Amino acid sequence: MTPPPKSTDAVPGQFTLVLHSHLPWLANHGRWPVGEEWLYQSWAASYLPVARVLRGLATDGYTDQLSLGITPVLAAQLDDPHCVASMYEWLADWQLRAAGAAQSTDPVRRDAAAREFRSAASAITDFEHHWRHGGSPQIRALIDSGVIELLGGPLAHPFAPLLDSRLRRFSLSEGLIDARARWGTDPAGIWAPECAFAPGMEIEYAAAGVGHFMVDGPTLHGDTALGRPVGETDVVAFGRDLPVSYRVWSPKSGYPGHPAYRDFHTYDHATGLKLARVTGRSVPGEDKKPYDPDRVLAVIDRHVDDFVDTVRRRLRSESDRLGRPALVVAAFDTELFGHWWFEGPVWLDRLLRRLPEAGVRVGTLAGARRDGHVGAAVDLPASSWGSGKDWRVWNGPDVEHLVTLNAEVVETAIDAVAKLRDPGGGRDRVADQIVREALMTVASDWPFMVSKDSAAQYAVQRAHTHAHATREISDAALRGRTDVARRLADNWFRADNLFAGLDARRLDTSEPTSRGV
Repeated sequence: MTPPPKSTDAVPGQFTLVLHSHLPWLANHGRWPVGEEWLYQSWAASYLPVARVLRGLATDGYTDQLSLGITPVLAAQLDDPHCVASMYEWLADWQLRAAGAAQSTDPVRRDAAAREFRSAASAITDFEHHWRHGGSPQIRALIDSGVIELLGGPLAHPFAPLLDSRLRRFSLSEGLIDARARWGTDPAGIWAPECAFAPGMEIEYAAAGVGHFMVDGPTLHGDTALGRPVGETDVVAFGRDLPVSYRVWSPKSGYPGHPAYRDFHTYDHATGLKLARVTGRSVPGEDKKPYDPDRVLAVIDRHVDDFVDTVRRRLRSESDRLGRPALVVAAFDTELFGHWWFEGPVWLDRLLRRLPEAGVRVGTLAGARRDGHVGAAVDLPASSWGSGKDWRVWNGPDVEHLVTLNAEVVETAIDAVAKLRDPGGGRDRVADQIVREALMTVASDWPFMVSKDSAAQYAVQRAHTHAHATREISDAALRGRTDVARRLADNWFRADNLFAGLDARRLDTSEPTSRGV
């Protein structure tokens, strides 16, 4: 059981931390600067240390510490044999790069080399003990310990409101099936990709057995102090508290921008190591000062204390406003902790231990719902957690070509599956692969990367690669070229080795095609 609040100055209500873990499918789609390297960097810098923090909390008797979302497409990579083997090699290469840096005549490189060598060695030991057989054993152990609530999600992280409702429902149900297969659990809640919502989706959630999901604060008009049932369903929307969340992750004043913390963007190109500290927000990379770990421990403690104080004040003020105990939900990408913010895992560990000492009750979304932190029903607007809190990142002018592509590919896939379906037949690996490729085409990552001008060319290439696969398999199958279609389907499946359990027979093709709800 989670240790009770130790402070005599306990505050009302509950604090909930939600972490969303997601990367698009990267295996066998390039390495540096965009591709698999992104997975291994995040695995080493975030997933390993965050899991280590959670294991330590579980060992010390803490439960219900956070709601952890893991998307099926990330879970598949953490279990994929190629990715697991390549991760091991990446960790070894990290250690070799550190050993090479130790031979430098530059004292900054030599000092960093020793730290990096020890960190790599520790990561290798951690990986061998806990991750060598994939992510599922590690994640299942965290679930079984009770330290986390697992949040599921749709199969390949689509921007759901813009998706044909038939494929949207299929993606969600297959994602929940995938969670049951990997972790032996049925998630009661989900992280909707990009916190995206369109009116009517709550009905689909209810039909799929989803009890709660996340939205961004403005979706609830900033009133996030209680979960809210949506429409006429019992499905509860929990909103991200922006004033609290932005203490950590704000481009202007968030903790990771402190001058003492390690700088994410500045690489030493001779070694591939990160040797600099932030120094200042406007300081160019070549002028940044060397990273000094001795400078950061006190800063981390100050930021922990500041966040604890922020949560306490927010719980008090919101509870006073409501006249009942309030809920404060802070939500972040898991990759923030370690990958983007090097010191993040240490901050996270200290925070979760400090909160109950400061009189704050910590719990999960499921616990908040169980304990009555739920208010009156609401009708939610169309929304997301992207720029403008609307859909512009995923359907704005810069990505209109991808919106058109997605609609065409989904129509092609559903039409093909409907025509290929044999009511009395078994699984059809051709139909299965058509649906897989369509789902990969419509991943929300591709328009996001284009809108944000972050590896945009890679994103467009990925979308068109999967669109091409959908078209050529469908074309061969519908022309009666059965052997060609099967060969194409098998070859494309081997290229990614993804979602073997997907069954196109479960896709409802009977309704007219319509995007949105």
